[in-house]
Amino acid sequence: MSKLTIVGSGNLGSQAAFYAALKNVADEIVLIDIVEGMPQGKALDMQQAMSVPGSNVKLVGSNSYEETKDSDVVIIPAGLPRKPGMTREDLLETNTKIIKSVIPEVVKHSPKSILIIITNRSRNYLIIMYG
Repeated sequence: MSKLTIVGSGNLGSQAAFYAALKNVADEIVLIDIVEGMPQGKALDMQQAMSVPGSNVKLVGSNSYEETKDSDVVIIPAGLPRKPGMTREDLLETNTKIIKSVIPEVVKHSPKSILIIITNRSRNYLIIMYG
């Protein structure tokens, strides 16, 4: 059984989860977010939509990293978008703190996983892969 975790259930994370579910890239997809109820709701909506294309993917939403245990691949699009008045340096500092808090939790529960970190860098996405 293959397992994909996506940390961050915002626009990018939820779209990645939906596309991965449509393409059956894993048997189980876990959405994680710090916002209570958001990943659970998005996972439920996606799970119900999977009957249309006939996907058998199990979608799980959680606010706990324990659900990510033994993930094969973890995609981390976690971070905040740039807000009015925020400099690029402010955004970099904020999102660096977020990524630095996420990675130890992921590694603790899935030490053999491949990490794909996606961050917005001035309208272009920078993708960093560890494995």
